[in-house]
Amino acid sequence: MPTQLDPPFRLEHIGSLVRPLALLKAREANANSELDAAGLREIENAEIEKIVTWQVEQGYRVITDGEFRRNAYTDGFGLAAFDGMARREVPDENFRYTSQNGGSADWHGVFVDGKLAWNKPVNADDFEFLASVTPDGCVPKITLPGPCHIHYRAGRDRISKDVYPNLDSFWADVVDAYDKEIKALHAVGCRYIQFDETSIAKFSDPKIQEGLAARGDDWRDLLDLYTGVINQVIANAPEDIALGLHLCRGNKGGAWQAQGGYDEIATHLFRKLAVQFYFLEYDTPRAGSFEPLAEVPDDKIVVLGLLSTKLRELEDPDYIKQRVAEAAQYMPMDRLCISTQCGFSGGVEGTGLDAYDQLAKTRLMLKLAKDLWDYEPPTV
Repeated sequence: MPTQLDPPFRLEHIGSLVRPLALLKAREANANSELDAAGLREIENAEIEKIVTWQVEQGYRVITDGEFRRNAYTDGFGLAAFDGMARREVPDENFRYTSQNGGSADWHGVFVDGKLAWNKPVNADDFEFLASVTPDGCVPKITLPGPCHIHYRAGRDRISKDVYPNLDSFWADVVDAYDKEIKALHAVGCRYIQFDETSIAKFSDPKIQEGLAARGDDWRDLLDLYTGVINQVIANAPEDIALGLHLCRGNKGGAWQAQGGYDEIATHLFRKLAVQFYFLEYDTPRAGSFEPLAEVPDDKIVVLGLLSTKLRELEDPDYIKQRVAEAAQYMPMDRLCISTQCGFSGGVEGTGLDAYDQLAKTRLMLKLAKDLWDYEPPTV
């Protein structure tokens, strides 16, 4: 069960935080060849130190670097890790993103044109810096895209048949790369990893099911396949790493790709996946009811993503408490925690929230964690 010292914590966040203006300007200057890589990293380091201090001041025990070095969550172990990948816009109505105002946007499909080989650690240096500025009493967390995100975005037709005549070798390379990356992180002291799993939660949406079928994939077969792949990655991981799975239906500039509850995937998600705990999106009716939580075994924990990073409006604390009470009808309070449904920033473009919104929602979550679980912020 969650303690004051072991992840997940009663008060959690998903990893990405609102990018400060100084960081955005530095990134723009680097893109325009006005600031070299060393200069950019120096500014990143300074802004990460500030955001670590901010997290501690707001009562978080979980500490991330805000994903300040990334443009998107997949930079953690996607295009940045593999030379054989390319990202291109893929017009497909079934995979388009929908915004609050009814607008829509294409998604970025992935093409695998070369072998997915792990050449060196991608996140180890970044984690070492984060750990060096994280105070005692807090735990640094690294986020990695889930191991199935490449296949979900590509499908068989966009994975080179010359490089991978069968997908068994593709999956073997994916699992091998994650195995090596996780062990490299472990070697520099990482003990808390969150996988951002952005496909499985979308399988309940008929639109996504139709899009997958059109490219030759049955979502039920993919559910079996992805469960097996994630379990292989977990089985290879050192036993003393806390592994959590964040389920997301899309968060591109505050827009979403899918909707639908956890009902159809609950058995696989909670009973068959070997993950220790879950960060579940529950901020809108699009996520369905809490009934699937009845499938969660007694040795697993759920972090309820009840506050939205897509809407600036601050939630009513009494309503959130009511929602937690509803969830507690299906699993005990001592195995529940609270967070936002996704990162405060998502990608570098943000979600429409600013630093003031982030502060307001964080303060509300801290109050809720104290009221509901007697959560104690770190003393540093």
